Amino acid sequence: MHDATRLDKCFTALKAAQRPALVTYITAGDPDVETSLDILQGLPAAGADVIELGMPFSDPMADGPVIQKAAQRALESGQNMARTLEMVQAFRQQDTQTPLVLMGYYNPIYRYGVAQFLEDAARAGVDGLIVIDLPPEHDAELCLPAREHGIAFIRLATPTTDSQRLPRVLENASGFLYCVSVNGITGGLAPALHDVERMVGHLREHSHLPIAVGFGIRSAEQAAAIGRFSDAVVVGSALVERIESAETRRGAVEAVHGLVRELAAGVRRAGKS
Repeated sequence: MHDATRLDKCFTALKAAQRPALVTYITAGDPDVETSLDILQGLPAAGADVIELGMPFSDPMADGPVIQKAAQRALESGQNMARTLEMVQAFRQQDTQTPLVLMGYYNPIYRYGVAQFLEDAARAGVDGLIVIDLPPEHDAELCLPAREHGIAFIRLATPTTDSQRLPRVLENASGFLYCVSVNGITGGLAPALHDVERMVGHLREHSHLPIAVGFGIRSAEQAAAIGRFSDAVVVGSALVERIESAETRRGAVEAVHGLVRELAAGVRRAGKS
């Protein structure tokens, strides 16, 4: 058994503090390597409790236009898997506490070589993986070997995951569960609160893992509302939009960190209510 991981420690501490975690997503290398690293390194101070770092891929089918364009910008600026892992390493040189999870698709990992990837990711300081297109039937390929390296494998549960399917999805899950609050792609419509609350309740009956809710959360108000019944609130597209609309690199860094501060205040309100 591994010692308590950064993810475990984070969720335990926040449970004691009676507030949900703020999970922030950015795409590695967007809009360029240097700016992306500046954004990444400033996220914890702005209020991010857990960081999801997107591994850019040319065909991100579960992502909406905002994150698709981010992946495109990153790839055009020369981002690849080796550089993404270097970013994690650079982040770890100044932050050994904040959990960092890589999120994306199996193809770039497969091309890099699974064994090599897991070795390099563990060494760089990656805490978990969210691989959108790798179902539980393929656990032997990546999920189980990842656990051998002390890397959590975080599963997505969606509104269409039925009761027959759920135990299979949860079987080898670790770290936390990512509750996808709406059907469809990232950055879409805001989720209906009562539906999400019901879904989180359903997941709690089947798993002891912390439950993070994502897809469609854009404001501090939404973060506070969803944080009242979840263990974590995930915000991605709203942050990536700030990068896209910024006039300058400095502006991109400040815009993302500014929104993270607002969202962090929102999740802290959720804890108090």
